[in-house]
Amino acid sequence: MAERALRGARLGTQSFEDERGVEMAPRQQVEYVCPDGHTFTVTMADEAEIPFEWEDPKTGQIGQLADGVKPEGKAEKPIRTHWDMLLERRSEAELEEILTERLELLRGGEIGPPHLHRPAKKSAAKKSTTKKSA
Repeated sequence: MAERALRGARLGTQSFEDERGVEMAPRQQVEYVCPDGHTFTVTMADEAEIPFEWEDPKTGQIGQLADGVKPEGKAEKPIRTHWDMLLERRSEAELEEILTERLELLRGGEIGPPHLHRPAKKSAAKKSTTKKSA
């Protein structure tokens, strides 16, 4: 049993590869400044798009690019509610008409969950015959 044991190796993610002959990607150091004046650097790839803001890994503050110009904000679309989208497709008069039609169908028992329908007269007649026989 002892001759099959692995010696000199640990479990986990230890790599036995050698770094000779490996060429690293070109990098750059980017400096950020926190609101309190604290500066920190982040290593990024040369071809990476550098963000204007970055969170300091030590303090958690948001730092801004040291020599950067604040980018212009993106134009945001106004928030549309369900009612706004509905009014894009129909007028209020059409919506009133559809509402009255659907309410008539619901009250008539043609649509909707069965427990909301009004009992039919036949079921009332059945109840009276079962009471007489008992």
